[in-house]
Amino acid sequence: MRIVFFGSSAFSVPSLLKIKDSVVAVVTKRARPKGRGYQIDDNEVKSAALSLGLPLIEIDSFKDIEARSIADHHPDLYVVVSFGLIVPQWALDIPSVAPINIHPSLLPLYRGPSPMQWTLLSGDAVTGITFIRMNEKMDEGDIVAQEEMAIEKDDDYITLSKRLSERAAQMLQKTVDDIGRDGMMEGRVQDHAAATYAPMITKEMGKIDWTLTAARIDCQVKAFVAWPTAFTYLDGKLLKIYSSFIDESVEARAPAGTVTGVTKAGLEVATGKGLLIIRELQLENKKRMKAYDFSRGYRDLHDKSLN
Repeated sequence: MRIVFFGSSAFSVPSLLKIKDSVVAVVTKRARPKGRGYQIDDNEVKSAALSLGLPLIEIDSFKDIEARSIADHHPDLYVVVSFGLIVPQWALDIPSVAPINIHPSLLPLYRGPSPMQWTLLSGDAVTGITFIRMNEKMDEGDIVAQEEMAIEKDDDYITLSKRLSERAAQMLQKTVDDIGRDGMMEGRVQDHAAATYAPMITKEMGKIDWTLTAARIDCQVKAFVAWPTAFTYLDGKLLKIYSSFIDESVEARAPAGTVTGVTKAGLEVATGKGLLIIRELQLENKKRMKAYDFSRGYRDLHDKSLN
């Protein structure tokens, strides 16, 4: 089985490593300069491909001339995992067996580029992995494999992404073996009427509205821990929140956003319903730290307003 693998993020790497012996080329999005020094920061898939000695095709879009070289590798199968570009029909027609995509949600739920963030933001108890036979539409192909996974109480984007990526890789090996032995399985048509969408995350979505419930804000912290990070302001300075938990049994007798207490567990902040306890944070121009340690060096936090 000759596989061309498409991926552009850390989520893709376990799947690439699992089937590396069948991969004849890796396609990834070309790295872009970033930061003040405009340094090129190669993505994890490129680094993995180079370390494995696999041919690498870097593109900005399928209009690039480099994209035409995919056909030169005569693939039987595409495996597309967190790639970041829509694959056009002419490219989908290249593999002799099929193009398949791995999506970290229970499709047709959370189609789009940010399914894990939206799953956490929604406070769902269950998510999963779905393999689809790709078509030109975004995440609308027939389902060829699907598995549920429970979301743990303390899961955030980083921990959930790691568990889903590892499970996806395990499922992929079996799927590739099955296709190699029996041919491409017949898929199940998605219920398009039940579809929901997970649009791109923006920086502005990290801003905390303290009038929301503690549970809703906690979901925001978990969903955005990698980027853009849930944030608020303390004395006019940006305050990022990396970890929190909730206490909805207590009705805070203070305006939403008020720091009502400081304990070794963290900073207690009033919300629209219940208390949010901030465990880990980072104040502008300071290092990331435990909230209690931060409180010991910041005077008069009690009754301060976050906004």
